[in-house]
Amino acid sequence: MPYLQVPKGTRDIMGKEIVLWRKVEEVVYETAKNFGYEEIRTPIFESTELFTRGVGEGTDIVQKEMYTFTDKGGRSLTLRPEGTAPVMRAYLEHGFAVQQPRVKWFYLGPMFRYERPQAGRMRQFHQFGFEAIGFDSPACDAEIILIAWRIYERLGLHKLSLEMNSLGCPSCKFRYIETLQQFLQREIHSLCDTCKVRLEKNPLRVLDCKNEGCQTIFQSPSFPRLQDFLCEECSKHQETLLATLRFLDIPFSINPRLVRGLDYYTRTAFEIKTGELGAQDAVGGGGRYDNLSQALGGPKVAGVGFAAGIERMVLLLNKMGQGLHALETLVYLAPLDGEGELHLLVLGRRCEELGIPFYMDFADKTLKYHLKKAQKMKVRFVVLVGKAELQNSLFLLKDMFSGEQWTLSQEELLKKLQEEKNSA
Repeated sequence: MPYLQVPKGTRDIMGKEIVLWRKVEEVVYETAKNFGYEEIRTPIFESTELFTRGVGEGTDIVQKEMYTFTDKGGRSLTLRPEGTAPVMRAYLEHGFAVQQPRVKWFYLGPMFRYERPQAGRMRQFHQFGFEAIGFDSPACDAEIILIAWRIYERLGLHKLSLEMNSLGCPSCKFRYIETLQQFLQREIHSLCDTCKVRLEKNPLRVLDCKNEGCQTIFQSPSFPRLQDFLCEECSKHQETLLATLRFLDIPFSINPRLVRGLDYYTRTAFEIKTGELGAQDAVGGGGRYDNLSQALGGPKVAGVGFAAGIERMVLLLNKMGQGLHALETLVYLAPLDGEGELHLLVLGRRCEELGIPFYMDFADKTLKYHLKKAQKMKVRFVVLVGKAELQNSLFLLKDMFSGEQWTLSQEELLKKLQEEKNSA
């Protein structure tokens, strides 16, 4: 009988790759702490209605990509495809709109979309995101972008670029969509089949098409630009935001066709890209969603946020050669018999109390096995306990790099390991 395998579009994460995942997560947590954002953890599945109302009935996510099922109580539930709608649901459900209207939250966890698996994009993927709810100021948009930028900088990512656009308010959007539909109707013979459907159901999504024929239409000098339809208030918001980004020394370019894939975006929309990943070059993005709360049945509440895929981050770090480091294990504990196991378990407990990273194997293997495994793990020290050491309550410490070895008491051994740890 063949082994069972993981479902298509999912994968196991283990070994040295975990080091990179942990690095990304640690940078996210540290940056959130520095900027004063608190963690929120929402359920992995939610009411399907949350996403149809929040994300948008006509989006690709709702139409094609959601994992939806009916539970035993007859309720339609969906594995979360994104994190912002659940965060806003939690904000409304727990009364924050009344009790504490301004909150800054971040999250980290798995999301699910049924799409073609490829490098950095899986059906179960992992995102971190930051959401600032209750803030109207364009300076808050700038803070969200700064947080994303700082995370990428701290991870050591290179060739970063920021693309900006404004989608305006509902009134701006309505006027633009009317003009866009009229223009595209005249060019409908050149549109791809997908965009012909989008033209009726979700016209803004046409702007995101990569089809060569559609791209030719976009390059026309007479193609309508959303920027030209912004009202005075939306224009002022964007101008203030862009001025703030210049003040923060964050370089950007305007991409008039940047619309993102979610209906809840208003005004600010942005994407951060890298030149390291080829065609799949976006490493994160977000924007303002001032009408999401109302779409979910709440009062009008401002909001802005961004999200990024951890798989993409790990892919980049691996490409940069950061995935080659071993786990931070300083000492390998190698018992040679059952009594040695007991003594090394006690030693291991002391190591853990002192923050000395260790790995302990057990006595059903030979000395040759232990030394070979320690060498493969690139561990600096090996501690051996045989009959001679047990009789004198001593430990044999071997330096795998220099070949030197010492016979030490437990306290002498711990002191030396602490010194080596502090000097590393």
